[in-house]
Parts: sequence; structure tokens; C-alpha cells
Amino acid sequence: MDEYQAVRPGDGSPPTPQHGARDYIRFAALGDSASCGVGDPAPDGWRGWARILADAIASDHYVSFCKLAVPGATVADVRRVQLPHALDHRPVLASLVVGLNDTFRSAWDPEQIRRDLLHCAGELARQGALVITVRFHDHTRVLGLPELLARPVRRRIQVLNEIYDEVHETYGVLRLDLAAHPAIYSRAVWATDRQHPSELGHRRLARLVGELLIQEGLTFSPPSLTCTGDPPSRRDVVRTLVADVAPWIARRVRDLAPWFVREVTRRTRGFLPGPTSGGPR
Repeated sequence: MDEYQAVRPGDGSPPTPQHGARDYIRFAALGDSASCGVGDPAPDGWRGWARILADAIASDHYVSFCKLAVPGATVADVRRVQLPHALDHRPVLASLVVGLNDTFRSAWDPEQIRRDLLHCAGELARQGALVITVRFHDHTRVLGLPELLARPVRRRIQVLNEIYDEVHETYGVLRLDLAAHPAIYSRAVWATDRQHPSELGHRRLARLVGELLIQEGLTFSPPSLTCTGDPPSRRDVVRTLVADVAPWIARRVRDLAPWFVREVTRRTRGFLPGPTSGGPR
């Protein structure tokens, strides 16, 4: 868990926290590697869109930021591990962005995912937090997956989005529709591995969420889109492809292969010729 307090420049220590007070913003970020900040390195570790947003809000408000997101987290992990810590933080804002990891796993269980996401959003909302969620883009397009593998994953992402639609309708959460922004498919907003946003991608996410919050009445300057980090060198690109991308693809193939074979068998069963009567002539 990465937690810090930010105060407005020139001020002393922050005031005694008052839950819901406009000038003291408690922000908890729940989710996976995207909210953890992978793809946006900083001297003290991964930064990412949630922390960029927290820093921008801190220019006009006292902020206590609790980053609970971890790489590889599934929806079940968020409910079991991250949610209790988030509730302890008593956030005024809580981002709940998770689920893509579930769509790439053979243990995919949409009913359980639905129960877990509704539970997480419900507990946060009941405590008074303004919950921020998303509708996901077609990430198979970003990864450049072959259509044979992309099609079933795309269907899963659609189911996940429908679950987030229900969360939105039930709890009135803020929702960022990533697919509504064509720039989401720009190469510049993705890191070398194409699995995580680049610094520019994280900054764009922070900016879009910030604009939603400003529309809700929170006053602050939106996050900057100006990148401060160095672009990856060719050696960094090669190292990422060898050390991260190739192993990830291998793991997903091993995990999804049995499911994929079952799907192909099920879909082709009615088209295969049955046994013929009599022997060869």
C-alpha cells in the first residue's frame, strides 16, 4: 500500500481530517497495474494516473492519498484485500478500475465478478465516497491479438462493461467511457508492452477523470499533459519485449488453451461429419 498526504504549497501541516469536508480530500485508488502506475516510472516507484490526479487536486486542497492498487490484481483480489483498507481510509473519492486481468484468464466467472464489483462499489458508496469507474475499450485492438483469440476476449470485455453499467445505475458512480476517446488507440498513450499506459497515457487518464470531478463541482487545476520522464531507449524496448511481453503471452496461452480447445470443439461439433454406415468400398 502506497499512502501519502499532500498539502497546499506554503501551508503547514494539514488540518484535522473531517470526513466529507470539501477542503480535505481522502482519495483511495483500488485496482490493478494501471492504477498502480505501471508504465509511468518515477524516482520513488510507479506513479500513474491516480497519483498524478491526487497531486493536481493537492494544488487546491489538502489530500490524503491511499494507493491500494497492485499489478496483476483481479476483481476478487480487490474485494478480499484492497476494499477493507480502502474503507479504513474513509475516502471522499475512490477509484474502482479493475477487471481486464479477469478477461484474460480461464477462471473467468462473470457472475462472481458482478457480485464482487457491486459489493465493492456499494460498500464505498454507503460510506459516503464518490466512486469512479470506467467502461473499457477494446484492449485486444491495443495488443494486436489475432482475431481467433481476440473475439472471445472482446466478448468478455463487453460483459465486464455491462457489469460496470449496472454499478453505475445502482450507485450513481462517476464513469469514464474509455472507448469514447479515439486517442485510447494511439500508440503514444501505451507503454512498450502495450499492456499498460505510457506516461502520456497515465496523464490523459488523470486529465479525463479530473475533468469529470471538476464537472461535479470540485475546484482545482486539471492535471498537466506535459510529460516529464525520458522516453524508453531501444535497449529498454527490447528488454521489455523479452522480459515482460513474451512471458505474459506464454502465460496467457497456457492458461487459455484448454478453454479455447473446449470452445472450438463446442462450436464445431454440429458441423463435423458423423460416422457413415457400412465399410469402405
